[in-house]
Amino acid sequence: MKLKIIALALSMTVALAACSKKEEAVAPEAAAPAEQAAPAAVAYITHQDGPVTIYSLADYTKVGEIVVGEGGRGVGLTDDGKLMVVAVKETKDLAIVDTATNQVVRRVPIGINPEFVRVLGNLAFVAYEPASKGGPPPKPGSAEAKAIEKEREDGDELPAQVAIIDLLKGEKIKEITAGFETEGIEFSGDGKHIIVTNEADENVSVHDIETGQKIKQIDTEKFGIRPRGVKRSPDGEQFVVTLEYGNKMLILDKEYNVINEGPTGEVPYGVTYTRDGSEIVVALARGKAIQVFDAKTLELKREMPVGDRCWHFSFTPDDKQLIVACGRSNNILVLDYATGSLIKDIPEGNMPWGVMVSPKSVGSLDIPG
Repeated sequence: MKLKIIALALSMTVALAACSKKEEAVAPEAAAPAEQAAPAAVAYITHQDGPVTIYSLADYTKVGEIVVGEGGRGVGLTDDGKLMVVAVKETKDLAIVDTATNQVVRRVPIGINPEFVRVLGNLAFVAYEPASKGGPPPKPGSAEAKAIEKEREDGDELPAQVAIIDLLKGEKIKEITAGFETEGIEFSGDGKHIIVTNEADENVSVHDIETGQKIKQIDTEKFGIRPRGVKRSPDGEQFVVTLEYGNKMLILDKEYNVINEGPTGEVPYGVTYTRDGSEIVVALARGKAIQVFDAKTLELKREMPVGDRCWHFSFTPDDKQLIVACGRSNNILVLDYATGSLIKDIPEGNMPWGVMVSPKSVGSLDIPG
């Protein structure tokens, strides 16, 4: 009897082992994670009087719109391209957009006349003007301009602020006091300083981002008035600043000293370096052209005709084409960067203002390569 029990136990053990081997033999391999499709390459165009429009970079067909409210101007994109932010004048806030759904997922109150936007990591920096009365700035030397200047001298007008928004929390976490009518925003190469152009009091100011303290002021009036655009070179060694009514650009070194200056066409605004840092590209609002300069000598190499009041532009991700927003002529132009030839002219109403390309590229609103 004992022998039978032992034999039965041995046979069951052998059978279980065989089943186990059989199961191992037929067990399917773990499925490899599915590759996610690369996001479509698109250009986002903001408008003073309308929605954000979206164009495919494959053929420049319009593929969508994002309603943010009227007065959408400054625009930024996170490095991963998942969030886009737009400064909206009408609602005095920052619209945060999920680019997967093209829906506004949060609105963060900013203040009067939010305009220029830059994104650094998960922080958005938005310039706004508490003292703004709306409308274009008065002509230099006019009675209105003199009255505003007196208000500032008497301390009766509030300077511009740069609001800092934590995009993960969706809230304003601090503010930096800038000058009057702050227009351009840039960062130092180490991300510790913010450099802003203050067109109404003719200076560029540099602030510590952590403390908000102003650490340097560069007066520009002796070179030309109304500093507007500012951009860091890709190697972080210098900055270019456009002087809107000075028809000039200044070059600052990384210690924020003026080391060079050069003439531009009429009313320069948007500006950037090419990805390799060899050229400086400037949009002329009144000169109706994009000018390309040698970054070392500041010699004009070529220029491309554009429309009326072209504020901003962006390269395509391959750096071969420029997409230019022309507000007063109400069109978007696509240009071959090497030759300047027109590739596409897209009629767009509502005063196109800013251009942001995804995946992120080099442009007047983008962080240099």
